[in-house]
Amino acid sequence: MADLLLGQLIWFEGDPFREGLSVARHMTHGGLLLDAGRILARGDGATLRMAHPGARVTDYGDCLLSAGFVDAHVHYPQTAIIASWGKRLIDWLNTYTFPEEARFADPDYAALIAGRYLDLVLARGTTSVCSYATIHPASVDAIFQAAQARGMRVFAGKTCMDRNAPDNLRDTAQSAYDDSKALLKRWHGVDRLSYVITPRFAPTSTPGQLAALGALWREYPDCLMQTHLSEQPAEIAWVQALFPQSRDYLETYEAQGLLGPGAVFGHAIHLTARERARLAEAGASVVHCPTSNTFIGSGLFDMGLTATLPVGLATDTGGGSSFSMLRTMAAAYEVAQLRGQSLHPAQLWWLATCGSARALRAESQIGNLAVGMEADIAVIDLASTPAIAQAAARADDLWQALFPTIMMGDDRAVRDVWVGGQTAAARSGKHPLNAAGVFSMKADRL
Repeated sequence: MADLLLGQLIWFEGDPFREGLSVARHMTHGGLLLDAGRILARGDGATLRMAHPGARVTDYGDCLLSAGFVDAHVHYPQTAIIASWGKRLIDWLNTYTFPEEARFADPDYAALIAGRYLDLVLARGTTSVCSYATIHPASVDAIFQAAQARGMRVFAGKTCMDRNAPDNLRDTAQSAYDDSKALLKRWHGVDRLSYVITPRFAPTSTPGQLAALGALWREYPDCLMQTHLSEQPAEIAWVQALFPQSRDYLETYEAQGLLGPGAVFGHAIHLTARERARLAEAGASVVHCPTSNTFIGSGLFDMGLTATLPVGLATDTGGGSSFSMLRTMAAAYEVAQLRGQSLHPAQLWWLATCGSARALRAESQIGNLAVGMEADIAVIDLASTPAIAQAAARADDLWQALFPTIMMGDDRAVRDVWVGGQTAAARSGKHPLNAAGVFSMKADRL
């Protein structure tokens, strides 16, 4: 049976950074017809209801129906250490990240955290993520198995490191290649899953390991490749010392075949002019992680990169301090303000949906409400708290009504979530967080 969802709709017919705000579209009394995991129709709600009398109707009233959020750079193994106090990047890795990632040698622990992480983000309206795992192949199995159980489109890969990490978190150039290839062949393209070739970053991989992963990417160019780039000045200086032959940080990857369409670079704050030009020329993407960049003191991302590059948005769990893409949009607004850039609510929403999907080369599948797209939908209550409700009540248009939710919203603003054409609540029976009420169906079913 088809499902018909009624409410306000928001979608995009282009990039509001490059094509203007008119590409952001809004319908006050809209409807979405869903069947077989996809959007079959989008239009006036009353018209769709008359045309499809046999559809099961869910009326969300004045709530906003949006594409589910797409989080383009996360570390799901860092779920348990989110909001840890007082460190910058390199100290953060040594003090918090590496000890926690060592625990993922236990497949049961990996499965526990993978399920917990996906339940936490689903409750906040995020329906797709691109995640790093750990060096342990079982950590990749865990996140993909958890995603399968929830019907989610998830991108992930084994994190590869063969130096400057604890002995129990190192692999080799050969084992990184072998493990990654085996995982890729096991998971890539299965259900809604995509494998991502994943060197952590240049300081923890020798040139030989980077070259081995570059060779793997040449064999499987339809995969993404993800890593980190120019996050903090001290990191950049470290890279210069480790790779004296390279002109800049980006060239440490470029020289080993890790730059091209499908390359996704997290952070990219302190770029040189050459790096900016080469990223654009190569067709790579960058991902803005604002809560992480402020939380560990990395710097302020330049949103001007949207003029030449695909830019995604991400929580960067657990260096980022929130699982919520609403909070991440708010942080992106604040960071831009500090750089003298005022982002429109439509641009923020686009970054968290279409922009991130495009950065992951998945814009034909997720990130927008359009006929044929996968039916991942976040239902947003624009009056979820008294403070938000009173601000929204004064609004003259959708954007003024939406902005208080961007700046002050949390999981209470997410009234419902649909994943692959089913409610998250409908899949919740075997997930402890869901059974405790994270996903509660609040809509009126007619």
